[in-house]
Amino acid sequence: MDDEAVIPISALQHYLYCPRQCALIHIEQLWAESQHTAEGRLLHDKADKPKMERRKGVRTVTAMPLAQPQLGITGVADVVEFHTGEDGVEHPYPVEYKRGRPKAYQADEVQLCAQALCLEHMLSCQIPEGALYYGETRRRTVVPFDTALRALTCETISATRAMTVSGRTPSATYSAKLCYNCSLFDLCQPRLLHRGESVQHWLHAQLKGE
Repeated sequence: MDDEAVIPISALQHYLYCPRQCALIHIEQLWAESQHTAEGRLLHDKADKPKMERRKGVRTVTAMPLAQPQLGITGVADVVEFHTGEDGVEHPYPVEYKRGRPKAYQADEVQLCAQALCLEHMLSCQIPEGALYYGETRRRTVVPFDTALRALTCETISATRAMTVSGRTPSATYSAKLCYNCSLFDLCQPRLLHRGESVQHWLHAQLKGE
């Protein structure tokens, strides 16, 4: 697949949260730090350092590079645990670290499932489940990679790729809950921008006005 059509796994989570947010980050290359993103970054610090540990029949690899060329996705897994079965074979088990608590929508589950799809391709195996670790609850949530989640993940990959390849940022749709929790709120200006107008266009207009 062409490099332009390959998308990062992180974009899938952004797309499910808000397609416009995804476009601002992955098309217009905009980013802003917030308390939530800073806390998430600190939570990932430990997992983001590549290393390998082994204890009690489990080999743990952090910051493992991932790719699935057929689906056109690439990324890095926070943690992949390799559990040794009774047959002596290692079975991969992806674990993704998140701040906060489990969410109503499935963005985190899709991101984890995409990691599993990469591992299945890379290691020629089947992965039935993984886990999400939430910093606020300090507990793992088991995520079964069932048919429905796999289908949603593939649909999200296709939708995200179609948007990024088009190079078009979706118009803003204001939502009090989602928008105020977004670190890009000030850049997005969901209540002010005209339909279909890009953030870059808005910024240039502001600079001209000054």
